[in-house]
Amino acid sequence: MAKEDRGFASMDRAKQREIARKGGKAAHQKGTAHEWTSEEARDAGRKGGIASHQRRREQTQSADRNDAGGENRAIEMEIPASPPGSGHEPTE
Repeated sequence: MAKEDRGFASMDRAKQREIARKGGKAAHQKGTAHEWTSEEARDAGRKGGIASHQRRREQTQSADRNDAGGENRAIEMEIPASPPGSGHEPTE
């Protein structure tokens, strides 16, 4: 058996869902399943939103630094003319 053929991640999605469903059901029957309070859910959502917005802000700042003064370098480039007879000549 190859190493990549082992484990939960190598299974197809339906098999993963079935195993996870059984585990969740068993945990609820046993009484050990975690059930979120509204306060816990609110805190988790707030933390996720902060992290997401922080990543977006960092990506934007990184893109701004990499741009180094020009909004869009493609606009500043000259576009070569199409060769005669190519069917892409400008029309007037």
